[in-house]
Amino acid sequence: MASHRRPKQPSRTRVTVLTAAAATAVALSAQTGAWADPKPSKEDVKAQIDDLNNQQEAASEKYNGLKERGDQLRAQAAQLQDEVARGQDQVTQLQSGLAAVAGDQYRNGGIDPAVVLMLNSNPKGYLDQASSMAQATSTETDALKALQGEQRKLDQEKKEAADTLAELDRSTKELNDAKADVQSKLAAAQKLLNSLSAADRAALQAADRASRSDTRVDLTTLPPVSGYAGAAVTAALSKLGHAYVWGATGPGTFDCSGLMQWAYAQAGVSLPRTSQEQGHIGTGVSLADAQPGDLVIYGGDMHHVGMYIGNGQVVHAPHTGDVVRIAQATSIGSINTIRRV
Repeated sequence: MASHRRPKQPSRTRVTVLTAAAATAVALSAQTGAWADPKPSKEDVKAQIDDLNNQQEAASEKYNGLKERGDQLRAQAAQLQDEVARGQDQVTQLQSGLAAVAGDQYRNGGIDPAVVLMLNSNPKGYLDQASSMAQATSTETDALKALQGEQRKLDQEKKEAADTLAELDRSTKELNDAKADVQSKLAAAQKLLNSLSAADRAALQAADRASRSDTRVDLTTLPPVSGYAGAAVTAALSKLGHAYVWGATGPGTFDCSGLMQWAYAQAGVSLPRTSQEQGHIGTGVSLADAQPGDLVIYGGDMHHVGMYIGNGQVVHAPHTGDVVRIAQATSIGSINTIRRV
């Protein structure tokens, strides 16, 4: 038979030694981690902020698309609800007309069985029974067919209205999520900026101000352009120095796609709201063939857009904290497509 011995308990001294060793290991690990993760440099912070700005702009364009869809759904729901109200009035009038027929027949000595059938809550049931019993007059049949048609139309309109309102609820939730995503990216970028010393933060901001200066761009050297493209370029350039605000479409503040939409609207041309949608309109051209007024779309996800103005340059609204300015087309990021409106 196997013996069952109680395992020997470690001594107090052994426990103390092990505890001390574990504490030392933790301390060494923490120290090693501190050495492995030095405080990020000014350049590292700038790179991370730039990446967050790109992410924020992508989230902003998603927000813009959802907001546009929500506005469309609200208008559609209002129209459907008006149609439901009109349809209900029509059904009520037809039902009242049939009830009046029944009242006249009652006062004249009794209700025709056909009318009794017509007042049935199920119009189809009336038609089926009346046909077999040959009790319906032509007028009564036509009246009930009209009622049946209006009721069917009303039921469809009610369903469409309910479906539209349900989609609006879903779209509103997605809109709020997208808005929260934008705000979280902005907060993260600000937190990174705040992690710098006052001197480094001032240096970054000074470099940013220098890079956005338009005094280096001589607008008189830009190639002439006429027509609606020329009008759009002129409108966009008139907003140099105006602040970027995500979700804004002018006339005082803009996001990237909002500036394009506003500028072309001044030329009498309607553009879709988001950079992704703007990246699929018109005709695609190469940078070598680009002309003033062409839309330059950036990033694999098409999260940014600028307007080509000539001399290899674009006017665009970059990101939160920046202003509408001119930049070299190739300096902004990877060009996805260039569209001639």
